Amino acid sequence: MSWLEAIILGLFQGIAEFLPISSSGHLALLQQFFGITEGNLFYAEMLHFGTLISIIIVYFKDIKLMIIEFLRLISTIIKERTIPDLNQYQKFVLLILVASIPTAIIGLSLENIIESMFTTILPIGIAFIITGFLLWFSEKKGKGNKKIEDVTIKDSLFVGLMQGVAIFPGISRSGSTIVGALLRNFDRNLATEFSFLLSIPAVLGSFILGIRDVLKGSTVSIELPIIIGVIISAIAGVFAIKALVKILENKKLHYFSIYLWIIGIIIIVSQLI
Repeated sequence: MSWLEAIILGLFQGIAEFLPISSSGHLALLQQFFGITEGNLFYAEMLHFGTLISIIIVYFKDIKLMIIEFLRLISTIIKERTIPDLNQYQKFVLLILVASIPTAIIGLSLENIIESMFTTILPIGIAFIITGFLLWFSEKKGKGNKKIEDVTIKDSLFVGLMQGVAIFPGISRSGSTIVGALLRNFDRNLATEFSFLLSIPAVLGSFILGIRDVLKGSTVSIELPIIIGVIISAIAGVFAIKALVKILENKKLHYFSIYLWIIGIIIIVSQLI
């Protein structure tokens, strides 16, 4: 991977991971354009790690409190051998862990299939159109009012399932999880925060598996250009997170639907003619 390719891929990853237009779909398209035929999924996992850094930067205070409160919960359970009433941070962590279960099952089961999809773009065009309809539908959804104390295990499993579906290139992770949360009547601000924080276990898990493959002697390696791509992805991601928060507040998701429909149709037509 060249410096220019790494910079462009990192920039697109940082923007598209949080704006609901599918970073994996855009990365697959760019990798096809640049003729990158080896290590496609590994490069995507590395660039996703950059956006994980973005989330930690933006939500650092909340993440720190969640870790502290979760450790406090574990300590209380061990010492008192009973489960106390959960505060909002402890419940948030538990719901994220529960939601990560269907995502992990889907991701590990379909890893080989997903890697092969990075080498063809017709399914990505179809997935873009599907994502567009998901966003359009969620925009018409009535305003939810669930706060974290109202969210149930069933709610979190549903959102986690939506994140699992987004493993397919072209299906937006942020878009599908936000749509899933809105369908379960989450408050819009909670839907956004839950979506972003839910990505932490998934992205971290993918990154660890990618590093494992490198250490086991994979043909791909961590080179300086990809590190630069990760840094650019992290910087762009911070701005994209803040932009999406404002977009959701103003109910402008349908703009992304139009974009995804246009690019999806272009891809499909280009592959069929």
